[in-house]
Amino acid sequence: MENTKDLLCLAVGAAVEAGQHIMAVYDAPESQWEVERKADDSPLTRADREAHAAIAARLAGTGLPLLSEEGRHQPYDERRPWGRLWVVDPLDGTKEFLKRNGEFTVNIALVDEGRPVAGVVYVPATATLYFGAEGLGAYRLADYRDEATPAWAELTDAGRRLPLAEGRTDYVVVVSRSHLSAETEAFIDEARRAHADVRTVPSGSSIKICLVAEGTADVYPRLAPTMEWDTAAGHAVVRAAGGDIVEAGNGATLRYNKRDLTNPYFIVRRDANAPQS
Repeated sequence: MENTKDLLCLAVGAAVEAGQHIMAVYDAPESQWEVERKADDSPLTRADREAHAAIAARLAGTGLPLLSEEGRHQPYDERRPWGRLWVVDPLDGTKEFLKRNGEFTVNIALVDEGRPVAGVVYVPATATLYFGAEGLGAYRLADYRDEATPAWAELTDAGRRLPLAEGRTDYVVVVSRSHLSAETEAFIDEARRAHADVRTVPSGSSIKICLVAEGTADVYPRLAPTMEWDTAAGHAVVRAAGGDIVEAGNGATLRYNKRDLTNPYFIVRRDANAPQS
């Protein structure tokens, strides 16, 4: 299973299976969601736990270590020798899940020496699949619900290559629906000084990164705290589409499996070589 295509296809099936578990809970009465609060006061539901278990079981056969938001977070001395690993958020956007707005995702990334080389972002509420890999391109596939491990050709034949062709003339900044900081508002003000027609689009979870990858948005500034599992899968997709996620201020590409799993503030941009605003 060392082939990136094979690993990515396995991740696709795992993401869809996790999405089915999530939707089974989402469609159940809220009394069955089993909502808890973690140490950082972020919510945890039965959907998070079931999605994590499904993904962990599907990826176990690869022999690669798993770094999941809902799994064990190993000390850095234990993680440091990992050349390749899975970085997973079984349910990104639990707050959006609780709001019932559909803007939550399953994120699975393959990281190699700190670089996100392949990723899957699945939107269970709409059955929209984003996937991509270094050197293989990025794709969006609508109404995808098959939890079986697909063939690569099956996915690419049915999907649309990213970025999508479009004729926009405005400059679109996608922003967090739940975490709009003062620094982000300052970034938007700067964009308005640099571009004649600026529009903001709010969204939840890693959907925001995928909007940049597909070309619906030009930039996504995240000037607030996030974790590696929030971005790794989307980062792989946007890189495969020709964009990047870079640190705000210095423009360095985000890295993964760091000592501190917290991301620096960052900018997602369509063109890997574009200025930050």
